Amino acid sequence: MLIAQFIEDLEHLPGPLPMHYRTVRADTWRRVAQAVSEAGGRLLSLWGSDRTRGASGSLVISAAYVVREGLLWLDLPLGERSVIDPQHPSYPDLVPFFPCAAHLQRAAADLLGVVAEGATDRRAWLNHGAWPANWHPLRRQDPHPGLPAAQEVTDYAFVRVAGDGVHEIPVGPVHAGIIEPGHFRFSVVGEKVLRLEQRLGYKHKGIEKRFTELPPLAANRLAGRISGDSTVAYAWSYCMALESLASCEIPERACWLRALLLERERVANHLGDLGALGNDAAFAFGLAQFSRLREDWLRLAKEAFGHRLMMDGIVPGGVASDIDRSSADRLFRQCDSVEREVLQLQQVYDEHSGLQDRFMTTGRVTPELASQLGLTGLAGRASGQAVDLRCDQPWAPYDRLQVKIATCSDGDVAARVMVRFAEISESLRLLRVILCRLSEGAGETRRELRLPAKAALGAGWVEGWRGEVFVALEWDGENGSNGIRRCHIHDPSWQNWPVLVHAVIGNIVPDFPLINKSFNLSYSGHDL
Repeated sequence: MLIAQFIEDLEHLPGPLPMHYRTVRADTWRRVAQAVSEAGGRLLSLWGSDRTRGASGSLVISAAYVVREGLLWLDLPLGERSVIDPQHPSYPDLVPFFPCAAHLQRAAADLLGVVAEGATDRRAWLNHGAWPANWHPLRRQDPHPGLPAAQEVTDYAFVRVAGDGVHEIPVGPVHAGIIEPGHFRFSVVGEKVLRLEQRLGYKHKGIEKRFTELPPLAANRLAGRISGDSTVAYAWSYCMALESLASCEIPERACWLRALLLERERVANHLGDLGALGNDAAFAFGLAQFSRLREDWLRLAKEAFGHRLMMDGIVPGGVASDIDRSSADRLFRQCDSVEREVLQLQQVYDEHSGLQDRFMTTGRVTPELASQLGLTGLAGRASGQAVDLRCDQPWAPYDRLQVKIATCSDGDVAARVMVRFAEISESLRLLRVILCRLSEGAGETRRELRLPAKAALGAGWVEGWRGEVFVALEWDGENGSNGIRRCHIHDPSWQNWPVLVHAVIGNIVPDFPLINKSFNLSYSGHDL
């Protein structure tokens, strides 16, 4: 199958990015997955939906692929019969083509009761025993069963490693400090890690279900609170999806203001990570200096946009507020001062032998392994995966900014540090260009968004600081009972958490916090 010819027959979804949609049968589902894999495309996300309407409709499994031509959204309606279990409709397994599909398929089984044919791992992923195994929270007609008794919480079947001198070290899910909950089970000989297995899902709180209970024009506030370090990326993705199904084109000035917020979010997180990485390598000076820079960065954001993390700055149809000339000048000057200090700190990091001894060769993911496992975003670029939505599929205003992608092929902690420094430099350049453009004059910053009277689909796709944030939105129409039938949210951490397991193997246990921080993956954005 040639993907380019296949896409020619698809429905084009409105929006600033090339996004295509089609409903397929099981044989086409499998053939497209194989063709995308062979063409070097990527699986962006996989999720399930309940589209039953009384006695009609069906459960649907969906996949979003990234190909050269843009985004490809496929729906596969599922019958009631299954080759595995008559009560749980099934679909062809995508793991042979995309290993990162494994956790996504397990999550879909928990939430909707749809199962992948041939999947070897059927353990629950998001369901820790807080709801019965035969109840699925995203089914539309299932009554809520109430919470089971505490003693019914299930014991997770970790894979055991046996052999002379092998023992296990359980870490978490409760950690020191303010880190979110996640369980890590190390199998080690001495201090050398033979195997790491993760258990996530502790932050699951029914976010996707909650979207169906909110007014669509207000649900951007929930999107912006999914993961606090990516509030801009999530809000923009959700609003893009809503604007897509409403065929709403936002004002040009709103595009520039959104990009301003997104690049400031990128810089804030890179500053925080660089300080934390120095601290994890016992270099407290780095933590102090980057924490100071980040604090100044957030304080000016509070003054200019009303919130340190710029929460609720992006709204359906545009942005919540504009900036005046005085604020733009202050933001511009801060870019200059931060760049000077970051360049000095980068020289310190590069020349500090103790840091480099901890960073270099630690937690290495080769480009070959990164490609095979689907490593994406910042971590992927540090392992030779030259993928950045701002460059590959630039949307307004990135189609006029000519973003320079930052990559490295070493794939270790040092490479992930290097990419962060390079991305700060590039984001500061972009911010200056954006601020100059905004200073040229005023203009409309928000457009009225009118939702369609009939059912529609929309998609949002934004390159956040961690990687691609994706939102798939199903709208019931104005006569629908809830409006939003389904809102699927995808964080790049879904692709990258499994790769962290491979990055740790062969390293020593004390290096795990450093390796983990160099990826800095989201718990809340993953667990939802």
